[in-house]
Amino acid sequence: MNASPLPHQALAPLHPAAQPAPRSVAIVLCNLGTPDAPTPKALRRYLAQFLSDRRVVEIPPLFWLPILHGIILRVRPRKAAAKYASVWSEAGSPLAVWTQRQAELLGQRLQQAGLDIPVLPAMRYGQPAIERQLQALHAQGRQRVLLLPLYPQYCAATTASVFDAATLWLQRARSFPELRLVNDYHDHPGYIGALADSVRQHWQQQGKAAEHLVISFHGIPARNVQLGDPYADQCQRTAQLLAQALQLPPERLSVTFQSRFGPAQWLQPYTEPTLQALAKAGTRSVEVICPGFASDCLETLEEISMEAREAFLEAGGQEFAYIPCLNDRTSHIDLLEQLVQQHVAGWVDGWVDMQQK
Repeated sequence: MNASPLPHQALAPLHPAAQPAPRSVAIVLCNLGTPDAPTPKALRRYLAQFLSDRRVVEIPPLFWLPILHGIILRVRPRKAAAKYASVWSEAGSPLAVWTQRQAELLGQRLQQAGLDIPVLPAMRYGQPAIERQLQALHAQGRQRVLLLPLYPQYCAATTASVFDAATLWLQRARSFPELRLVNDYHDHPGYIGALADSVRQHWQQQGKAAEHLVISFHGIPARNVQLGDPYADQCQRTAQLLAQALQLPPERLSVTFQSRFGPAQWLQPYTEPTLQALAKAGTRSVEVICPGFASDCLETLEEISMEAREAFLEAGGQEFAYIPCLNDRTSHIDLLEQLVQQHVAGWVDGWVDMQQK
């Protein structure tokens, strides 16, 4: 005996959030961050967020937080505000200005390639926050997001911290897009080529190369490397490839590390003492490039172009030149487009390679 058919039941309408939608792509271009203004109050707020990050300062909070709030945030903001004021422009913080510009140019490049891929700038510390930009893209219905940190060399204190910020937002979200993260691009041919081009252009403008090239990276505690952070090796690899591209012999360049903070031993040699030693040894002219920074900022414009310059000249040097970061150079935007093309593979069909046009 045949079973009687089940009565037809109409399907309930889908909730708006469950409606099928194009799996659209977006980019979040991430940088370290900057205070809102070159004032002690703004610096106190920025440094409190920055120096509370366990990725940045790995001292147990029980010991670190009393030092941070009882000493550092009472003294450092005023000193740091004066430094920021020396590089601040009418447009604002250099790092914020350049990051916004890079996002705009990359977005225009993707539009020219016929791709509907918005590019939003974001800051790990300060505004616009990574969480805020992810929420904005989610609200727009973007279902696939590439996080592109502007850190060529991977470091737990930078790249991993970007991922931490993203996952904090994910933990609070009811639904969220697919995410991909660019870990590093320290040896990418487009990156090395852009760096080499910037040095060659500087040589052409000056009519000559300096006697010595100092390749200065942001430092990290030596202990971090002992615990397995690949940052130091990646910095050395970047410097090696840049030297090869420029055909510079080892005796004409130095790899150094800057921006040391606190009493712990950091990666060495340190930048400023190296410059002083070069001057005292008879080196008359130096050039400094900072490949670890995608955008000019306090650490390059004040620490290198001002403080390091003064230290070299006072030690007996005669000519000091700072080679700017890649900022909005066409070759830099070329690189960012190449990174996007590489990391959205499978998400985007019909990519038009602008480099072949």
